[in-house]
Amino acid sequence: MKKRLLFIAIILFTAFTYAQNTASNSIEKLDINTSKSEIKWSGEYAFYFGGHKGIIDFKEGYFLKKNDLISGGEFIIDMNSIVCTDNNKVDKDSGLVNHLKDPDFFDVKKYPTAKLAITSVTYHNHTQMKIYANLTIKDVTLPINFRAEVDYQKKEMTTRFKIDRTLWGITYNSKEIEGKLKDGLISDAIGFEVKLSL
Repeated sequence: MKKRLLFIAIILFTAFTYAQNTASNSIEKLDINTSKSEIKWSGEYAFYFGGHKGIIDFKEGYFLKKNDLISGGEFIIDMNSIVCTDNNKVDKDSGLVNHLKDPDFFDVKKYPTAKLAITSVTYHNHTQMKIYANLTIKDVTLPINFRAEVDYQKKEMTTRFKIDRTLWGITYNSKEIEGKLKDGLISDAIGFEVKLSL
């Protein structure tokens, strides 16, 4: 009888321990709020002051959370949503916006979306981290990394980073292609300020 009770106790303890471990290792999917999330973009001229700025919307996206920490995620960007906000006015249909949608830049008819997929996260502390991800633009996928910060009270993550657009095949008026100083050349760097809200 004692052996039987001991055997049952061992089984219950094992089951409880397994359940705890499974719960602590479970991954939670957190969908972003696309109406509150946004990407601000900026581009400058290569050799004199001035440039343009604007906004792009997210189509969908989610974080993966494990042990109360962000561990991954994937975010789809709606390239057709690109607008210009020069002079603090939203411009959806200017010559600049249409040009950004053309094959010279993002070619949105052929590539209507871009994607950012988090591959790993290194935490400096509970709110500050370094994120490693794959960024896909125009069917070109390349690794990037950037620092980010989480505000748990606001339920949002913010970051900013730059990419070399030519690596993704966006070479219009690039000094890399032109190979010489020229008025009107655009910086190869595109800046992004990202807010991801739940």
